[in-house]
Amino acid sequence: MKVNIYGLGYVGSVSAACLAADGHEVLGIDIDRTKVESINRGGSPVVEPGLSELINRGVASKKLRATAEAIEDADISIVCVGTPSNENGSLSLKYISRATEHIGDFLRTKDSYHLVCIRSTVLPGTVETHVIPILEQHSQRKAGRDFGVCMNPEFLREGSSIRDYYCPPFTIIGELDSRSGDIVQQLYSRISAPMIRTKVTVAEMVKYAGNAFHALKIAFANEIGNLCKRLGRRWA
Repeated sequence: MKVNIYGLGYVGSVSAACLAADGHEVLGIDIDRTKVESINRGGSPVVEPGLSELINRGVASKKLRATAEAIEDADISIVCVGTPSNENGSLSLKYISRATEHIGDFLRTKDSYHLVCIRSTVLPGTVETHVIPILEQHSQRKAGRDFGVCMNPEFLREGSSIRDYYCPPFTIIGELDSRSGDIVQQLYSRISAPMIRTKVTVAEMVKYAGNAFHALKIAFANEIGNLCKRLGRRWA
C-alpha cells in the first residue's frame, strides 16, 4: 500500500521505517526540513538503536522518502504528530488540526477511497469531536462513506521501539466502520500479535490508560527510592 505519514518525530520515523521494511511505499511528511533531509540521506532524525540502518535500507530500496512540500497520492494517511501540553496542562491539538486540515484538502481532490489513521496520543473523544469534523469540513465529504477513519495508538518504548513495533503485546484498532478497520489490519498483516478491533473512543482510552499506568509505576518507584534514602543505614 501507499502510505503518507504526517510527523517524523519518534513515532513517525519508527513507523515509517518499519512499514517501508514491510514493503509498503512510504512518504514521510514534516515541516521540519532537517528531519526530512536526514531521512532522504538515509539517516534517522531521532536516536534509536537500529533505526538509522532500517531507514537507510528503506531509502536505498526507494520504499521510503520524505518531504516538506506538497503531499502525494496514497491509500492511507497516518497522523503521528506531537500532542504537547499547553501551559495549563491541557492537551494541545494544534499539530493534529494542521495535519487533518491538509489531509482534508487532499481528500477533496481524491476520487478513490482513502483511510485516515490517527496514531498520535489524544484524549478519548478527540477523533469523533475534533478530527472528523475538520476532515469533513475541508474535504466536503462524509466520514464512513467517502473516506475511512481509525484510531491506532502505538506502544513503542525508547530503546526497543523496532522490537516493540514487530512484537507488540497487542494491536488495537479503533474503527469508525469495518471497512476502515480491515485496511489497518491488512497494513499490519506481517505482525504476529493479537488484533483487537473496537470503537474509536475505546482505543483512545486504552492508550491514555496505558500512559497513566506507566506514569503511576514511575511515581511509585520514585517514592520507594525516596523512602529508602530516608531509612539510610537502618537496613545495613
